[in-house]
Amino acid sequence: MIGVEEACLRAKEHEGVIARASEEQRNAMLSAAAAALRARAGEIIAENRIDMAGCTRGPQFVDRLMLDEKRIDGIAVGLEKLISLACPVGEVLEERTLYNGIKLRRVRVPLGVIGIIYEARPNVTADAIGLAIKSGNAIVLRGSKDAIRSNIAITGIIKDAVRAAGMDSEFIQLIEDTSREGSTRFMRMNGVVDCIIPRGGAGLIQNALQNATVPVIETGTGNCHVYFDGAADIVKGIPILINAKTQRTSVCNACESALVEANFAKAHLPEIVAALREKKVEIVACEQCRAIVPDLAPATEEDYYTEYSALKISIKVVSGVDEAIAHINKYGTHHSDAIITEDAAAAEKFLNEVDSAAVYVNASTRFTDGFEFGMGAEMGISTQKLHARGPMGLRELTSYKYQLVGDGQIRG
Repeated sequence: MIGVEEACLRAKEHEGVIARASEEQRNAMLSAAAAALRARAGEIIAENRIDMAGCTRGPQFVDRLMLDEKRIDGIAVGLEKLISLACPVGEVLEERTLYNGIKLRRVRVPLGVIGIIYEARPNVTADAIGLAIKSGNAIVLRGSKDAIRSNIAITGIIKDAVRAAGMDSEFIQLIEDTSREGSTRFMRMNGVVDCIIPRGGAGLIQNALQNATVPVIETGTGNCHVYFDGAADIVKGIPILINAKTQRTSVCNACESALVEANFAKAHLPEIVAALREKKVEIVACEQCRAIVPDLAPATEEDYYTEYSALKISIKVVSGVDEAIAHINKYGTHHSDAIITEDAAAAEKFLNEVDSAAVYVNASTRFTDGFEFGMGAEMGISTQKLHARGPMGLRELTSYKYQLVGDGQIRG
């Protein structure tokens, strides 16, 4: 097992390998990696079963950890999707001639060495490597101890595939040290690692924000909302809510809170509650909700801030779209929020005033995903505003530089 510092230095030493690779070479690596993951799925699943057997966390966490042939095929499809996308590196963002005759171009370039710290979800290992390959970046991965055997297997298989495609694979590094001390050293590799992306629960993200000296791109937790406006279509809205809440409860784009306009609640809250209960969702609710459906459990202030990642939801009655927006901006995590409405003005107001990375009208929050957005995969979903927001795909893994060509100009 190589140490944290050595892994980072190896990635730095080899960043030029991937930065200089042609798009044809990058695509060949991705194709080889996808094929290898499918061909060696049995090896990955065997290691993953050992990880799962040792996991002492709840069922939602185990769901994130589990890999089977279907999920591995989905990972491979994500890598293949990247092949069809244009590589952003080298894109000319701006081109003009300055007053002094110097020709200026602003061009996309890779970030350099990207570090990612993540919990469980061994699929992130392949997604991150694939995105790094296509965007021309070196990558250093540090997963959690819960998925260490899965991560080692996936990384090793992809590195073998990269070598089989004729490239040096040392721009890909996995830190096998899963200690807190190792994580802290990783986050302080200034001058070697260019940015850190933490992907996981609130504790992991806050630890990175508080302890990293390398720049951090914050990926947020997901306290997501679905708001039933007074002009909502209940037939359309209930399936959206059920999908957002129950299609996969452990993910960050799952709905954790429903808001219902007061008059709409009087007419339709029992239907909403019945649909959630049919899916075994535990419900906590405000006093106005409980006046309509008396056997609902009471919600606390803390409930409105909580990302349950489970079959549980809070419901609150609001006076209208303005109160819904205010509630979401106060209690939410600026991730993904949706309005159900047939009122175009209410929809437009919601889209413009909810301060989240992804805002929906009449659609499930579960679509906030790099694959669903046509990015092939994602490095994470950023809830900050610098320098990326929402699913982080290829373009979000680049910076730019200015290229200037003169003909002897000097500044007086």
